[in-house]
Amino acid sequence: MSESEQFEPSERAEAAERLRKAGYSEADVQREVSELEQKSATAARIFDLRRIIGGLFVVYGVIVTIAGLTDSDAEIDKAQGININLWTGLGMLALGLFFLAWLKLRPTAAPTPPPLPPEAAESAERRD
Repeated sequence: MSESEQFEPSERAEAAERLRKAGYSEADVQREVSELEQKSATAARIFDLRRIIGGLFVVYGVIVTIAGLTDSDAEIDKAQGININLWTGLGMLALGLFFLAWLKLRPTAAPTPPPLPPEAAESAERRD
């Protein structure tokens, strides 16, 4: 998980203090904070910009490629003999597939929960 996806130390301390005031134990506070961090990381992976950009380029690339394949000779002559829709569509497809392959080959790192302090880990084991 990158630093931008983690909670700021002040936010983490503030949330932990609110839970302590509400009567939660240290183990409960640590568990709640780690659950929130995992949810945040999951949301970040779901809305990874590479997925959105890649998907849009693939969809638009297919549309523009189909338009290029169905262009008439008059439309190609307007572009000085170059089937611009076909080449642009293929370029968009290639870019979209690049983004999706990048997403597949280098996925966002899974979050690693912070280690529980020894006393919190002991109380969590007693409850289970």
